[in-house]
Amino acid sequence: MQNEQELIRTSDLISRDLSWLQFNHRVLDQARKEKRNLFEKLKFLAITSSNADEFNMIRVGSLYNYLDYGNDRVDYSGLRAIPFKNELLAGLKEFGKQQNQLFLDLKPSFKSHNFEIKGYDELSDKQKKSASKYFEKTIFPMLTPMVFDPYHSFPILMNNILIFGVVTKALKSREKKKMSFIQLPQNLPRFFEINEKDKVIFVPIEKITQEHMNRIFKNVDIISSSLFRVTRNGDFTLEESEDIEANFLEEMKKKLKTRKTGRVVRMEVQEGSDPWLMKQLKKRYEIGNENIKITPEGSLIDFTCLWQIVNHEDFTSFLPVRPKPAPPVSMSDVEHQDMFKILKDRDILLHHPYNTIEPLLDLLDQAAEDPHVLSIKLTIYRLAKNSRVVEALLKAAENGKHVSVLFEVKARFDEENNMKQAQRLQKAGCFVIYGVGSLKTHTKLLLIVRKEKEKVTRFVHMGSGNYNESTARLYTDLSLLTSDESYANDVQEFFNVITGHSMPEDYDNLITAPMQMRRDLIALINRERENAAEGKSSGIVIKLNSLQDKDVIMALYEASKAGVPIKLIVRGICCLRPGREGLSENITVRSIVGEYLEHSRIFYFHNEGEPKVYCGSADMMVRSFDRRLESLFIISDPLLKQQAINILAFNLKDNVNSYEMKEDGEYMHLQPNGQPAFDIHQEFYKVKRESIMKAKLFG
Repeated sequence: MQNEQELIRTSDLISRDLSWLQFNHRVLDQARKEKRNLFEKLKFLAITSSNADEFNMIRVGSLYNYLDYGNDRVDYSGLRAIPFKNELLAGLKEFGKQQNQLFLDLKPSFKSHNFEIKGYDELSDKQKKSASKYFEKTIFPMLTPMVFDPYHSFPILMNNILIFGVVTKALKSREKKKMSFIQLPQNLPRFFEINEKDKVIFVPIEKITQEHMNRIFKNVDIISSSLFRVTRNGDFTLEESEDIEANFLEEMKKKLKTRKTGRVVRMEVQEGSDPWLMKQLKKRYEIGNENIKITPEGSLIDFTCLWQIVNHEDFTSFLPVRPKPAPPVSMSDVEHQDMFKILKDRDILLHHPYNTIEPLLDLLDQAAEDPHVLSIKLTIYRLAKNSRVVEALLKAAENGKHVSVLFEVKARFDEENNMKQAQRLQKAGCFVIYGVGSLKTHTKLLLIVRKEKEKVTRFVHMGSGNYNESTARLYTDLSLLTSDESYANDVQEFFNVITGHSMPEDYDNLITAPMQMRRDLIALINRERENAAEGKSSGIVIKLNSLQDKDVIMALYEASKAGVPIKLIVRGICCLRPGREGLSENITVRSIVGEYLEHSRIFYFHNEGEPKVYCGSADMMVRSFDRRLESLFIISDPLLKQQAINILAFNLKDNVNSYEMKEDGEYMHLQPNGQPAFDIHQEFYKVKRESIMKAKLFG
């Protein structure tokens, strides 16, 4: 173990997966902050739970793709597959313990906030009667016990749902113990709600079911009933298995097709579960104690159920009230909402959620109705449930316009919704493309063609976020709206690449993947390195979600060694190690985690005082460069460029939501330390043109 820790410490790269675990610790830290009320803390606890579910399904699943098929690998940490598995699973278990302890620490304060979570045995007689009636009328008819014995095969237990393992024995019989399984319904609320005059009592349905187990198993001896939950490998795509050779992955996928469900990579169990049952399950699923997360008495398996409390109508008033969106800097003097007229006059950079997404939705709505609009082309990755975007496209098709939509049907966990919406559009007469081969379409582009008298004008949107009006209120993103012909030429060419068989020349304003993005970004980094080596001014500031690509990291190390000051703002995964002597002394890394999900990507290169600033949809990851259709766009307009520079400057100034990464890969929460508190999630609502023009990143 000591040797493994030494390998991790001395490696010049930080493990992607261990870095992600650090990120989820920062999210959990939000639930500890004194400034947040109880409901906000429960919200962040729920977020960490859903984060961990996805991580176990995809990243731990990816690791088992090696282990189960006899393949080895060396992680960025320097560890081979088995030692790395042990390190990662130990970290996940420790994280689970911290989640449970935090919940138990918060639980005593529930009562003073007018609610409680109670087990069945804690209820009054009247409340028990109400809970029992709910069981008989609603829960019981939906339950299906599944026995495993010599006459019945082992049942397929579903992913990430609550399951009771029940051990029984026939009365007055010498036959061996049997195990049966009951899966709790997914389509029922996790809590049965009892509304009292001054509070709400939330009763977990598993507690109600466990109390009535003899209604399900009659005339047998119930030895035990143990609650558990299994998480299965969900990594069946090249998208996440980016360190696996493609030919090996295809071979593995063929084998996986014969299996109805993925292998179990984690099992969450209630403390005190039946040892015999647990032994059988561990043997069946080929897992050890390192894969098992134990939930102590008084806590809950799966904290995502806390959303039912957080979103309860009695408590929504306790969630933060967000300020009214500010007008975009370049639209502050605009009174009318004719988007075509506005965009012919100027470019607009929207900074969500501080600026509303309405100008973009207005543009789509107006394009759908405008008789002069000839066509609309759009890429879609994730949509809101009741999407105004889809409704605008349907209206446009109904009005006889040519509508082309590239739907990414492989958007993880949104596949079903995307397929449904794509079929609606197709039936309405839209030209729908379901992805481009093995590449995942992650770029966010819109092109509207409008005939104006004797000429045609093209209107373009390029962004870092999805065409999703719901997440636009929660994620920080950037949107550029323009009618500039140079941008329009590039976007139209890129659509031709996506939808047809075209090999483009270099773009004027775009850097695209998978063709050139890694190459071009490294060239921009190397240019700063050369400037520093020649004694010229230099500097790099990059804001993104994840930094993992080894070639880019090595280029940043070389730039640092040449004296380039490099400031990285990386929300989540960061495989670069900052501040290491002789390697990265000139690199700092900070992560911002707070009320909004930091989702925008901005790339600043000093360029001897004539900065080049890019925004877009891509992170610096292998998947972004090699396995996705991505784009970054340069910001040319002087005002909008200053706006992007100011966004970076504010991120570097924040001392409320920021964590600084240390050389060992750990993170330290930054504090005001006597300085005025600067919270970007508040300050961006106050941005004015005058302050933007003064923003600087380097002297």
